[in-house]
Amino acid sequence: MIPAANALTTSAYPPGYASAKRVLDTLGAGIGLLLLFPLFAVIAILIAMDSPGPIFHRRRVLAKQPFTPGDVPQTFDAFKFRTMIPDADDWLVRNPAIWAQYQVEFKLKDDPRITKVGNWLRRTSLDELPQLINVLCGQMSLVGPRMITPAELQHYAPFESKLMAVLPGLTGFWQVSGRSNVSYPERVRLDMWYIDNRSLRLDLEILWRTVGTVILRRGAH
Repeated sequence: MIPAANALTTSAYPPGYASAKRVLDTLGAGIGLLLLFPLFAVIAILIAMDSPGPIFHRRRVLAKQPFTPGDVPQTFDAFKFRTMIPDADDWLVRNPAIWAQYQVEFKLKDDPRITKVGNWLRRTSLDELPQLINVLCGQMSLVGPRMITPAELQHYAPFESKLMAVLPGLTGFWQVSGRSNVSYPERVRLDMWYIDNRSLRLDLEILWRTVGTVILRRGAH
């Protein structure tokens, strides 16, 4: 059983961890982008054929920063392949009942806004691959707590400062612990556990487990 996280402190990481992690991020993202470029091109064509609209979706998420509750948080644009209809956010607002459901977990099961190609991209997690660009730019890490929007920050109380003291990750502990099957409160707990216990060994283990999770599509919807 994973113990409860300490809301007030961020555990010190092992000596050399930050430097080694950045090297891993830079090499992993750079090599990944080079090797996956042909796949990016194929996905772009499929998205264009499936529905009108841009190939990429920019999601405004919270950046790593010193943070005190009450501050106005800094953000950046995280890249994803577009998996929804172009006016997905407006459609959600126009449907109050579905909007209320979305506000609980910040996701919808069998989301009607998702396109056919988008459904495949999500089930295989290929929609997340453009975030390798964010990793290469130093805005994200290969492994870390899940990126969140400003609207989600309230659900991390009293862990806001701890969460924003580290880079969000392309993958993370909660993703290999159930993905979409994990409730939001459990996701918060798993992210906080990762922050308290992070190490290069844990990062490599999570990366390895991510491959199995994606291939077997555990918890994907």
